[in-house]
Amino acid sequence: MTAHPIRLGISRCLLGDQVRYDGGHKRDHFLTEVLSRHVEWVPVCPEVEAGFGTPREAMRLEGGPRSLTLMTVESRRNMTEPMMLFVQRKVDALEEADLSGYVFKKESPSCGMDGVRVFDRRGRAGRSGAGLFTRAFRERFPLVPIEDEERLSDGMIREHFIERVFCYHRWRALSLDAPTRQAVVRFHTIHKYLLMAHAAAPYRALGRLVAQAHRYRPMDLVGQYGLLFMKALAEMTTKRKQANVFHHLVGHLKGRLKSHERAELDAAIHDYHQGAVPLIVPLTLVKYFVAKYEIEYVGAQTFLNPYPEELMVSHGM
Repeated sequence: MTAHPIRLGISRCLLGDQVRYDGGHKRDHFLTEVLSRHVEWVPVCPEVEAGFGTPREAMRLEGGPRSLTLMTVESRRNMTEPMMLFVQRKVDALEEADLSGYVFKKESPSCGMDGVRVFDRRGRAGRSGAGLFTRAFRERFPLVPIEDEERLSDGMIREHFIERVFCYHRWRALSLDAPTRQAVVRFHTIHKYLLMAHAAAPYRALGRLVAQAHRYRPMDLVGQYGLLFMKALAEMTTKRKQANVFHHLVGHLKGRLKSHERAELDAAIHDYHQGAVPLIVPLTLVKYFVAKYEIEYVGAQTFLNPYPEELMVSHGM
């Protein structure tokens, strides 16, 4: 497959740009110093790009789930129309960016992902909303992984997001490379154990789909596969699921491992399952033995290398 850059959308303030209503920023160290080495950022600030300027009067969402308005807090100006004109233009333009993910600014009335405060007529706030730009982005790009910077401070959520970004990017690369049915089957083959570690039902559905690949035109097959693929990955993995996958992988090493090697590997998987060691411990051991004994089928599995090792965190997962 052709190498395409991994592009992620991001709220500009998270990169350190001074675009917030008070002229400040919310620079995030992980995003700017670590993840930035592996992706291209596509920065967006809806308020600035809609022409509201910096600094500017604070704004908030008002109304209900079906009818939201963006109001300035002090002067009570309705900014919904200029914001929505920008939003429509921007989501159209982002079609060309081919994003593999997006990091939004938490609680922003334009970019908040979930839990954004929405005020009713009496000035009472509920945290049931999403930013106006984020809502439109989700509707246009339902398969693209999204998160906000606060949730990414949780190691499990961060790794889940990064995994989905890299998986989505690989699927998009497949889609853009004039895919064949055989290419889709190969794609499924190398993602088999990664999918197994997430969701059983979508994993089985994907298996049935590729088994009937001959019934679909290639582009239709890729599209159907992508829907189920991202649905499966949306479900977070667990230690139990990961340990189960490790045991499946060890099965491919039967007859190759020496008794002390098997004991070492079994102990690492057990300790991981019990939360005594992080995922990187059994993962490194499996990769070592797979390379040592040249088990090509297992070595090709993305479960062993879902994304750059630098992006893994030691959180006991």
